[in-house]
Amino acid sequence: MIEVQNITFSYRDKSRPIFDNFCLKLEQNKVYGLLGENGTGKSTLLYLLMGLLRPNKGRIMVDGADVSRRQRSTLQQMYIVPEEFDLPQMQFTDYVETYRPFYPTFSNDILHRCMEEFHLPLDVRIDQLSMGNKKKALMSFALATNVRYLLMDEPTNGLDVPSKKQFRKVIATTMTEERTLIIATHQLHDVEALLDHVLILQDSQLLLNATVTDLCEKYTFDVRSNDALTDDVLYTERIPQGNATISLRQAEEEETPLNLELLFNAVTSKNIQDL
Repeated sequence: MIEVQNITFSYRDKSRPIFDNFCLKLEQNKVYGLLGENGTGKSTLLYLLMGLLRPNKGRIMVDGADVSRRQRSTLQQMYIVPEEFDLPQMQFTDYVETYRPFYPTFSNDILHRCMEEFHLPLDVRIDQLSMGNKKKALMSFALATNVRYLLMDEPTNGLDVPSKKQFRKVIATTMTEERTLIIATHQLHDVEALLDHVLILQDSQLLLNATVTDLCEKYTFDVRSNDALTDDVLYTERIPQGNATISLRQAEEEETPLNLELLFNAVTSKNIQDL
């Protein structure tokens, strides 16, 4: 478990803190979607969770250890795929041989399956790849580390449509009961089918901290005509097909898939009190 305990954090050139007395618990065996507008602290939170940034106050505990101490045993169970990164001038096989020994749970089988799914050869020169293919190679290595806590910052940025489908497949097929995956993203449709839990950040606070199961049990996400906009509708957006709506789910209604973008807009608009 990751426990964020009353942290305050601000950058030196910013007078206003990014987080102020912020708390959060992240459990194992879940895929979290970390959502928020630009500047709400999504990437900052990921770096704090990794111990790459230190809170001004409070602490972050990973399985009972303070992550800011950067203990080897803690870091061996954590990995982050940043939004932007550089890779060294070498073949991918050499990269793997260089960094694999640090991770005791590394799986060659997962590595091979991910690279095959992404249609990338293992002996490719990673410095000569496009940014999208560099991201796929790094995500393959990240998944192969088999760490307990995997963090990804905008993983689908720079990926084309087939690659986004491949991304969802490798995530779905490599998740285990021991792993926690935290995905910070603006590309909501790319990840909504993967998520177990939704976190929405705004103004240093969590506007929403809820499981997908609870959300789909409580609300219905559907498209209605103007005539069908009844009093049970909590939020609506006009779309070419009619009105995309969120309403309280009635006992006799079937469960509908989560519309993550609609949910995000409803929560961040703060126009309704029931979400």
